[in-house]
Amino acid sequence: MKRALYPGSFDPVTFGHLDVIERAARMFDELTVAVLDNKAKSPLFSVDERVKILKEATAHLPNVMVDSFSGLTIDYCQQKNIHTILRGLRAITDFEYELQIAQTNSKLSHGNVDTVFLTTSLEYAYLSSSAVKEIAYFGGDFSQCVPEFIIPLIKEKYKKKV
Repeated sequence: MKRALYPGSFDPVTFGHLDVIERAARMFDELTVAVLDNKAKSPLFSVDERVKILKEATAHLPNVMVDSFSGLTIDYCQQKNIHTILRGLRAITDFEYELQIAQTNSKLSHGNVDTVFLTTSLEYAYLSSSAVKEIAYFGGDFSQCVPEFIIPLIKEKYKKKV
């Protein structure tokens, strides 16, 4: 069985993330999308909220599971017996960063975990969670960036922050 892990913060999940998830779901028998609980960041949504949002956004994909984790991705892979990490790339700057992480993960796993890169579809190459949050913070229209059901959730978060 071909299994892969797509880790990330997904804060919030965007159409770019979902594009990668849908394409990967066709490539792998089982895809786990795992929300990283990064204590060094101050996310807009809690880990539980992000897991719930991702479950709703991927409900139409029967071979996609959503989970969360903290710590090293490689440790999560070992615990779940997953040998492939999936990462999306938008630009060359993403590649440089992701290549270094992929090489580190390969070294830490003694070559037992490989990383597969999927380039984001051109229509989403500009898109990032950070951009969505900035647009939302300043009251801009981010409806072309995230699924419709997420829009009021993001707006509600920024109402509370003001």
